[in-house]
Amino acid sequence: MADFEMGTEQREAFLADLHVGVLAIERDGKGPLAVPIWYAYADGDVLISMAADSAKTTLLRRAGRATMTVQDERPPYRYVSVEGPVSIEAYDDVDAYDIEAVAKRYLGDEAGAQYAAANPSWEGTVIARITPERWLTVDYGAG
Repeated sequence: MADFEMGTEQREAFLADLHVGVLAIERDGKGPLAVPIWYAYADGDVLISMAADSAKTTLLRRAGRATMTVQDERPPYRYVSVEGPVSIEAYDDVDAYDIEAVAKRYLGDEAGAQYAAANPSWEGTVIARITPERWLTVDYGAG
């Protein structure tokens, strides 16, 4: 059987490409909350911005852990799933997360700049930092 697991370099390159992630967070008495998100990958951690008073933030604080999956739906299929503890940090305390750069990555230069300019202070924004403990990767083109 072929080995379809990505190596570290392939995983890092895949995460640097443009993909929408799906963040999954445990909820009491329900299935996990699973929502599409923009993300940045810096210094080995996954960084996600969100409102400090959002359901995502509340659930992350309670659970203390999360999973994020990113995928490429085009054949040959590839995906990366990362799971680990989460810390919630003030937006201003995280140098590695540049909201304008992330917005431009997902929306293009013009629309990304407009998005970032709409709220220049990003007051009330926090960064969720997932520190990877477990990786699951597949690249069906590697076999």
